[in-house]
Parts: sequence; C-alpha cells; structure tokens
Amino acid sequence: MQELMAHRGGGSQQTPEQQQAQEEAKSEADERRQMMLSQILTSQARERLARIALVNPEKARGVEDVILRAAQMGQIVEKISEEKLISLLEQINTQTTKQTKVTIQRRRSVLDDDDD
Repeated sequence: MQELMAHRGGGSQQTPEQQQAQEEAKSEADERRQMMLSQILTSQARERLARIALVNPEKARGVEDVILRAAQMGQIVEKISEEKLISLLEQINTQTTKQTKVTIQRRRSVLDDDDD
C-alpha cells in the first residue's frame, strides 16, 4: 500500500533535472525579454520602469507586455523615451482605475421601534 502511495505521489513531483531545466528556460526567456526592452526603451525609460517594478511588479510586467506586443506588431518605430513611457503609464492608469464604493449600514437596536 505504501509503495503504491509513494508511486502515485512521486509521479506529480519533478526531478531536480526537470526543475533545473525549467528554471534555465525561464531565465533565458527573462533575458530575451530584457534584451528586447533594452532595444525598445531609452535608458531613462528603463530606469523608470525598474523603479515601478520595485513598487508594483505586476504593473511593471503589464506595461512591459504592452510595449513588447506593440513592438512585435510594428507599432513602435523609434525608441520609447521616458516622456512617452509616462504618457503610456497614464493611459494604462485611466483604463485600470478601480472604483471604490463605500456603503454604510447602521445597526439597528432591538429596542428601536420602526412602527411609530
């Protein structure tokens, strides 16, 4: 019985070689991504994006995705300056602004009478 359980549990786990290969593939993809961004962005724009990534990594990743998609579609003809990056960030912020709504419900006491 234990052998059967060990066999089933072992099937879902990766071997160290598979994990290492997966990590290498991920690092290579990140390296290619950074190379592409360095070709598309000016140094000031890359620095700003790096600062954004320190504060909000998901947002920076989303901005990078937008920039890379635009570059792959041929929409970017020259390097993106810091000013263009700021305007792009503002556009993304206006599209993804979250509306917060606060509703206040007062508790009614058992002794309160609404029948008056």
